[in-house]
Amino acid sequence: MEWVNQLLWVVFPYLCIAIFIFGHIYRYRVDQFHWTAKSSEFIEKKQLMIGSLLFHLGIIPVFFGHVGGLAIPKEWMHALGVNDHLYHIGAVYIGGFFGFMTLLGMLILTFRRFTLKNVRRLSSFSDLAVNSLLLFIVFMGMYATVVTNAIQPEFDYRETISVWFRNLFIFNPMPSLMAAAPLSFKMHVLTGFAIFAFWPFTRLVHVWSVPLNYVGRSYILYRRHKRTN
Repeated sequence: MEWVNQLLWVVFPYLCIAIFIFGHIYRYRVDQFHWTAKSSEFIEKKQLMIGSLLFHLGIIPVFFGHVGGLAIPKEWMHALGVNDHLYHIGAVYIGGFFGFMTLLGMLILTFRRFTLKNVRRLSSFSDLAVNSLLLFIVFMGMYATVVTNAIQPEFDYRETISVWFRNLFIFNPMPSLMAAAPLSFKMHVLTGFAIFAFWPFTRLVHVWSVPLNYVGRSYILYRRHKRTN
């Protein structure tokens, strides 16, 4: 139905973007003290190190792959000498490799948070929800890339989802483009926008806390305290 498409592919994305922007402003103004990732490294270190390393090494190429696929028009890629076959190889094989790395990292981190008793006690509801949602988003992205692309090779998201996505930012949404997309892509997109709405109110805000002041700050001196009798 038309109103459902309008709700899912126009109202919901704009609402999530608005919450993302104004939620960060509100959180920064009233809750800077809790602008942190609340590390649980002192409870368990090995799984955290492996999972975090895999996730962060995978998510950076995945992010730039999404930028290339969504923000850069197909015709621009052709002008740069990247034809459809070459792009498909990069998206499926290279993107699939880093996507699997990200998924494995999220599996380890989510398993750790839910199964280790002391880590779970330290976790808030938002921590558990964010871990679960991120795991689902990455899983659906991998499913869409590997399975849906194999089952429906005729579907080209650069002619549908990418066009819809770019048009959102010029205030000319075209929900009909998303209506024809496979379910796995729809779920990936909707949950992706949902995580942006949750972002300002969770530990994900630590992404913006780049410690640039560490470069120029003075050394911290530690001196041994000598006991006197």
